[in-house]
Amino acid sequence: MAFDIEMIQKAYAEMAEKVEKTRSLLGRPLTLTEKILYAHLANNLPATPYERGQSYVNFNPDRVAMQDATAQMALLQFMQAGKDKVAVPSTAHADHLIQAKVGASDDLKNAEITNKEVYDFLSSVSNKYGIGFWKPGAGIIHQVVLENYAFPGGMMIGTDSHTVNAGGLGMVAIGVGGADAVDVMAGMAWELKFPKLIGIKLIGKLNGWAAPKDIILKVAGLLTVKGGTGCIVEYFGEGAKSISCTGKGTICNMGAEIGATTSTFGYDESMERYLRATSRADVADAANAVKENLTADAEVYADPEKYFDQVIEINLDELEPHLNGPFTPDRATPISKMREEAEKNGWPLKVDVGLIGSCTNSSYEDISKAASVAKQAAEKNLKAKGEFKITPGSELVRYTIDRDGLTNTFNLIGGEVYANACGPCIGMWARTGAEKQEKNTIVHSFNRNFAKRADGNPNTFAFVGSPELVTALAVAGDLGFNPITDTLTNEKGEQVKLEAPTGYELPPQGFDVEDAGYQAPAEDGSGIEVVVNPDSKRLQLLTPFAPWDGKNITGAKLLIKAFGKCTTDHISMAGPWLQYRGHLDTISNNMLIGAVNAFTEETNKVKNQLTGEYDEVPNVQRAYKAENIASIVVGDHNYGEGSSREHAAMEPRHLGVRAVLVKSFARIHETNLKKQGMLGLTFANEADYDKIQENDTFNFLDLDQFTPGKSLHLEMVHADGSKEVIVTNHSYNEQQIAWFKAGSALNLIKTQNA
Repeated sequence: MAFDIEMIQKAYAEMAEKVEKTRSLLGRPLTLTEKILYAHLANNLPATPYERGQSYVNFNPDRVAMQDATAQMALLQFMQAGKDKVAVPSTAHADHLIQAKVGASDDLKNAEITNKEVYDFLSSVSNKYGIGFWKPGAGIIHQVVLENYAFPGGMMIGTDSHTVNAGGLGMVAIGVGGADAVDVMAGMAWELKFPKLIGIKLIGKLNGWAAPKDIILKVAGLLTVKGGTGCIVEYFGEGAKSISCTGKGTICNMGAEIGATTSTFGYDESMERYLRATSRADVADAANAVKENLTADAEVYADPEKYFDQVIEINLDELEPHLNGPFTPDRATPISKMREEAEKNGWPLKVDVGLIGSCTNSSYEDISKAASVAKQAAEKNLKAKGEFKITPGSELVRYTIDRDGLTNTFNLIGGEVYANACGPCIGMWARTGAEKQEKNTIVHSFNRNFAKRADGNPNTFAFVGSPELVTALAVAGDLGFNPITDTLTNEKGEQVKLEAPTGYELPPQGFDVEDAGYQAPAEDGSGIEVVVNPDSKRLQLLTPFAPWDGKNITGAKLLIKAFGKCTTDHISMAGPWLQYRGHLDTISNNMLIGAVNAFTEETNKVKNQLTGEYDEVPNVQRAYKAENIASIVVGDHNYGEGSSREHAAMEPRHLGVRAVLVKSFARIHETNLKKQGMLGLTFANEADYDKIQENDTFNFLDLDQFTPGKSLHLEMVHADGSKEVIVTNHSYNEQQIAWFKAGSALNLIKTQNA
């Protein structure tokens, strides 16, 4: 039986009436996205329909999911909210802190020792507040959620940008910062600007080497890393129905890489099969009873241009395998063009490492297809030319592939299985030789490939592909190898060709597991004590941020003018820094160390205006904080792209940065800044970015009149004494301005609870 089946059945029992009322309000057929969003309104239906891309709307999500790196800060915040128990079903998953180094067993044992303090904290705080805890080794949050919690037509938020993976089971699942999760766990409504809708019609059927991964790689190439910002992507068409549930999950997972709020698919037979295979026949039966409400109305898919803000059509019959990269997930290259592109751009053709798995591609189907390529290679006297690593998505998947002999198949070509964890995908990879920073190429089936992301080496050229293509490239050792047309020379000197991969949507013998790794919370947590050692280097109880004094911010120094791509990895790196996610002051020492200074074109080197000397970014900001001097960060387009990590907002707030002024924001990061009581502003005239000089001081002229829709004027005082005034825009509504005034959203919650 499924977790929280009563909640799911109640949601379905109410859905038909809610959908009918929404259809009457809008006066037209509904998309799936609209059905789910309007069914989860925190308030009654409005008098008029919400305006896409304009209206701020309050929702009541069904559940919350947190991974260990973000759960620490989220739960440290929740402990301040004054609640005895979470208001909605919630889970925490220990998946991000396990370093991939030796192999699954040894790496897990090492993690349990080195991270004991954090795991004990998460276990006890979950136990106390009614939160399900998935222990180290249980698996990657998004795969575990898909296997246990996701349900068609539901709404979930999660403290990880790839929460969107649950769209593969027909949810509206959205990545958020920890403060948003705290709102929902505390019983508050969750706010989101009503999204625009992108419809992607899939016709035809995947064949040969083409995989579900290639659909989203193609979409990323079309929309770029910011083309989905402020939008929900809804996939439909006969091609969509032909894709497995976990294949749909892969597509939704990487929707985070186009900036989309989330992506989803309508309920179909593949979802039903997956629910039944993962011991949730009760959910499948309940969904079947209301299935007409778990997909769009027929008229929508028949004439999509009338109902979506943008429509894209992709013919799966013609789709070619893709590799995206390097250094950005939207640089899409068909495999037939890769050798030409690599030679033209100087990308290393030798593939040193192939990695498959991660939350994006670690299902049984993914592993079985990759194993079919490995089996062929072994039979044809081929082995991986370099390293080849496999990361199962969950203990359920790992146990089942081991039982079915797939692990042994990978061993035949030199493959090695890592622990059921994020590992290299999140930068938790102790890659031998990475410290030499040599130019090299890796291929993986992950979702992100920013510089330094996997191994910390800025000269690692990382390319994203399907697990089966990655396996073929690892065997070939050649980035330009096209398995559709090319042959390989085996150990006997023979020319051999790899056939198209085959696999199983679901394990023929069913899933099996001995210990899935789940810890249920105590029925009554009132007697459980959550202890945080005041001398800990890993955990730190939070001190509330100071409220706004009601005055204009004056005398603020420029901390950094960031140039070009500035993701959350640049603002708050992962990798070795993950271990400090529960200690705000310590992790603040990585603030903006990856951002490129527009004046020096260097990273982690900015001018201290108090001394005139150059120093590391956190050091300069701590010097300003010590003197009670405010500061401002300036950035380029899509600032804060990537992960949902709120540390990228909390660190500047903690160290005294007062405002972030950019050309444009990524959605989650802008919200995180607002939640922490920061000013997130955009240039009214983007050309004003060029006016900002290295020694500038800033004065707000009308912040004391901060109101929705009203621009703010910022005076720049240059080193020569000259002054310029620029106009900045913001998207704060009344509620968000109240967060700013209170010092943070959490401060406001505490006041309201009191």
